[in-house]
Amino acid sequence: MYPEVFVRPMREELTSIGFREMRTPEEVDIALKQEKRTVLVVVNSICGCAAGKARPAVAKALSHSARPEILTTVFAGQDAEATDRARSYFTGYSPSSPSIALLRDGKLLFMLQRSDIEGRDSQAIAADLTQAFDRFCTPATTASGQ
Repeated sequence: MYPEVFVRPMREELTSIGFREMRTPEEVDIALKQEKRTVLVVVNSICGCAAGKARPAVAKALSHSARPEILTTVFAGQDAEATDRARSYFTGYSPSSPSIALLRDGKLLFMLQRSDIEGRDSQAIAADLTQAFDRFCTPATTASGQ
């Protein structure tokens, strides 16, 4: 486990754009188990794939008109129990970090694993995410409801 001072900037890269951290298994269950809205879960990591590819791709994808309603994150290698609980919702997939999942009603709708992230640029990963958003999410409304 890395000292918190090292991982804080990596956490803040997501929380500063609206992600809520899930640091306990209970927080994961509250966010994922029966949520009727779409939930994006980013399994954050200290690795270069997360820094140079996954987090920038997520930030780019969130500017799309259709996007998840709830943004959450767990940090692999730091919040182990929360990460394990989040991964228990990613049925059919082996643990990997970074990874990005889209869920509704506790069911996995879309998944990008490390193997889908490493070796690709953030623009290509963002394109995969926006395609999933178009398929599973509704367009965001403006503040005036239009």
